[in-house]
Amino acid sequence: MDKKTTINRRSFVSSFVLGGAAGFMLSPTISLAQTVQGLYGNIPLKDEIMGNQNARVTLLEYASMTCPHCKAFHEKILPDIKKSYINTGRVKYVLRPFPFDGDRRGEAAFMLAKCAPNDNYYAMLDALFASQQNWAGKGNPVPELLRISKLSGMTESDFKACLSNQELLTRIIDGRNLAVQKFNVRSTPTVFINDQRFNEPATVENLSAALDGALAS
Repeated sequence: MDKKTTINRRSFVSSFVLGGAAGFMLSPTISLAQTVQGLYGNIPLKDEIMGNQNARVTLLEYASMTCPHCKAFHEKILPDIKKSYINTGRVKYVLRPFPFDGDRRGEAAFMLAKCAPNDNYYAMLDALFASQQNWAGKGNPVPELLRISKLSGMTESDFKACLSNQELLTRIIDGRNLAVQKFNVRSTPTVFINDQRFNEPATVENLSAALDGALAS
């Protein structure tokens, strides 16, 4: 992986408060039919699966926790998709971390979600997106992130230990770099259905149609 992304994380707990939300890069136009090889192969960070692990169709999203477009996808589109496809066992969903380079707050949010006890990864993501404006912009994000972490069952000691976990942070960064270098992910949210990139601006209607097509194939 790109060595320039490797930094000393010893002071991460205190230093990430200085980093604001990163800008969002534009992705090139890519055919909806493009197949991307290796999406589910040797990835640095284990996927957290929502829904039926044996479902034949996978909805994969690369997201940034500081991205307002990802928040909108998570709150305005995903609930309908979850109701119709994920909760019915036909589709499984995976949200993979894609914090932008230098986005310390986004990195921290994903670290805390991965550390959440009792399989609370997606519950933490829900809470983090819901309060995005309280921690992802200016000011000190620690009080709000700590509050959300405690709701998931973490203690303050757990919180600090999680944000000091160098291996976890490295895996998140390596996963992002792999997505850039091998899967051509340049913006968030970037969505795949099985191994095909979904390149339209997502709506409940067009995403449902694409999932129906995948289920019928």
